[in-house]
Amino acid sequence: MAAGVKINIMLILDTCALLWLVADQKKLSAKAKKTIEHHAGALFVSSISSFEIAIKCRNHKMALPLPVMQWFTEAMDFHGLREIPVASDIAVCSAELPLLHNDPCDRIIIATAQLNDMAILTCDELIYQYKVSVVW
Repeated sequence: MAAGVKINIMLILDTCALLWLVADQKKLSAKAKKTIEHHAGALFVSSISSFEIAIKCRNHKMALPLPVMQWFTEAMDFHGLREIPVASDIAVCSAELPLLHNDPCDRIIIATAQLNDMAILTCDELIYQYKVSVVW
């Protein structure tokens, strides 16, 4: 490959990466920030992230400045993110993954990445154990 040739990859943001992109970018690694900048238009979020955020808000584990649906929609629009719904193939794939990670939301994000040939933007070290590209 010639020097300077950029490889375009599609990226899916883990829920933490989404939250930090929107509200606390200093928590993103330098590599994560640079990757986000260079892959505008190829950044995705699983719809399971909206569920995970809503549950955290309902259980008072986090607070948002807006109602969850409004926050999620505005975050997606503002950052040019595209949503990938949790379809049956993703749900089944996530259930069939090795039991290395017990969080069903993360397992759905992993399955989404695998089925769509995407890298995951995450600092979650458990995700590194799966057959998936990770950027952090």
